[in-house]
Amino acid sequence: MAIFLTKESKVIVQGMTGSEGQKHTKRMLASGTNIVGGVNPRKAGTTVDFDGTEVPVFGGVKEAMEATGADVTVIFVPPKFTKDAVIEAVDAGIGLAVVITEGIAVHDTAYFWDYATQKGAASDGKQGTRIVGPNCPGLITPGQSNAGIIPSDITKPGRIGLVSKSGTLTYQMMYELRDIGFSTCVGIGGDPVIGTTHIDALKAFEADPDTDLIVMIGEIGGDAEERAADFIKENVTKPVVGYVAGFTAPEGKTMGHAGAIVSGSSGTAQAKKEALEAAGVKVGKTPSETARLARERLSA
Repeated sequence: MAIFLTKESKVIVQGMTGSEGQKHTKRMLASGTNIVGGVNPRKAGTTVDFDGTEVPVFGGVKEAMEATGADVTVIFVPPKFTKDAVIEAVDAGIGLAVVITEGIAVHDTAYFWDYATQKGAASDGKQGTRIVGPNCPGLITPGQSNAGIIPSDITKPGRIGLVSKSGTLTYQMMYELRDIGFSTCVGIGGDPVIGTTHIDALKAFEADPDTDLIVMIGEIGGDAEERAADFIKENVTKPVVGYVAGFTAPEGKTMGHAGAIVSGSSGTAQAKKEALEAAGVKVGKTPSETARLARERLSA
């Protein structure tokens, strides 16, 4: 089992013919991802060779889905074109859109997130499109599929679920717990507006019979971790271990992600740590301590 992404997932790449798209499509293919096509209206009808694997290029997402049965898209288009790319994917009805692009204007993200939400609430009962990101590393189900830029060789399949705002901390936690392994690792991104949230991932991991423990990585800014703590308290029965990046961040200064900024007493790492601990979450002061806590909870 896994959440959101499995070996059955059929993946297309919007922006596959660009430099970043080509580089990471090659990496995804090497890690076993079933990539069935790319999208670029200007290069429709051509193919791209990835070490002997010919991947067709389609003119649009809907065409690619009709030809291949694709149910996942990974988006590597420049920021000014990302809103249109996501809307195209939503209009086509694809199940999962993984938005890797960083530097997207917040109002663009808010627009396509709301657009996807409205489509998902359609009266015809359509499931709608789940968005992961933007400004995220994507997600990986080790040994099955990898949609994004997460390294595939730093961990193995296992029974820990990981959800993280930070890409690099996602990688570090995967490596720290590589001997135990992961069911799915989801990098949700750290922008002020994102699609899939900590709560969405927590809900999915709670329902996944092959996830025994959840590791949640947050960071300063906003109140996402506090809201996740409330959700955990009321809805999650599995053990959760957490880490919050930014204990030493200066007030009022944006740190890394656009959403990682502390204003007054709001959004501090300490406040988030206290909220999570009040919900029964063991919170480490460092990634390594968090990994140690995860080991302890699993062996308890």
